[in-house]
Amino acid sequence: EEIQAIIDPLAVRSLEPLASIMANPSCVKIFHSGSQDIDILYHELGVMPTPLFDTQMAAALMGFPLQVGYGPLVQALCDVRLAKADSYTDWSRRPLTTNQLKYALDDVVYLPKMYRHMERTLAKQGRGSWLDADFARLADPAKYDNDPMDMWRKVKRVASLSHGQMAVAQELAAWREREAARLDVPKRWVLSDEIIVECCRRQPTVPARLLRIRGTEQLTQASIAAVCNAVKRGLSADISDIKVTHRHARPSAETESVVDLMYALLRIKADRYGIASQVIATRDDLLEFLRHPETSPLSASWKKEVIGDDLTRLLQGEIGLTVKDGGIELL
Repeated sequence: EEIQAIIDPLAVRSLEPLASIMANPSCVKIFHSGSQDIDILYHELGVMPTPLFDTQMAAALMGFPLQVGYGPLVQALCDVRLAKADSYTDWSRRPLTTNQLKYALDDVVYLPKMYRHMERTLAKQGRGSWLDADFARLADPAKYDNDPMDMWRKVKRVASLSHGQMAVAQELAAWREREAARLDVPKRWVLSDEIIVECCRRQPTVPARLLRIRGTEQLTQASIAAVCNAVKRGLSADISDIKVTHRHARPSAETESVVDLMYALLRIKADRYGIASQVIATRDDLLEFLRHPETSPLSASWKKEVIGDDLTRLLQGEIGLTVKDGGIELL
């Protein structure tokens, strides 16, 4: 018997009763692009929802685009077109409308059917275990136990800043992380990445200078003061504490040519397996394999079978590529 239920987190005192279900090893928890949902559940309940299955990850191994949306996947696998009329309604208002409740249920009600279909399909293709490592990483508590002082590394375009400016980014991103947790809102609602980077460049320590940055007029007086104080802390910080992960130097023309050849092989293998090439590897992955094959993800799990072994043979000259009937083939 299938039971469909909606739990209103604003109407209950605690989500604790869900903890035993989330930790139950005999109950599979199904998500679609589930990292944000898992993050919330893990921090609210103190347990990791395992075992889990992510339909977006599984879809990528069935030939769907790398980040296929829930709606298109439901339409493809369940032949149902979902309405999106309530996507942008105010979900904080109560009572919820009948349409909102239906929309909320539709957002998950097709997951079990898709899960069963995907399990069968991947098993028939011999890919049933391919997602084990990905799901293990998705359920790794370390992925969600973030130190606020490390969150600056995830700010967009932070790599374009100087070492000293990164110290300001560290303080601003840490304040944003704590403030978002206190208010229980998305980080971008507190302070956007664009404003953080601009603050790092202009370094406003007084409200008048901060308010010259576009978008800061939406901040409260308390937030304005907090941002200015964070900038001051960053300016006085010991920049030797800022550990920057340096990117590799730009590859040489010869190396780029080798990666081009590796990418051509990747396209052949992706077509053969019916998987988008990005699911198997990116150009950066290929470059990393060329430099450090022993530690590359392409040398482990299913990726070794699909591409890793043939990349090694290609680089050792044991196989090659040729053009036949207007297309590239493995030689």
